[in-house]
Amino acid sequence: MREEYDFSKAKKNPYVKAQKRQITINLDSSVIDYFKTQAETSGIPYQTLINLYLRDCAEEKKKLQISWQ
Repeated sequence: MREEYDFSKAKKNPYVKAQKRQITINLDSSVIDYFKTQAETSGIPYQTLINLYLRDCAEEKKKLQISWQ
């Protein structure tokens, strides 16, 4: 190991904005089951699928359309 390192030409991490934050969220069992089924067919972990779906909603600025009956 060196005594000192030169970081004067270092670049910022381009993936720093993609950091995730752990939260606790309550979801219906049917919602979790749906994404777990999708995960089995796609080979992508269900939590990643939920994150991808929510990210798409946020990026597209989708508006909620709720109809109470």
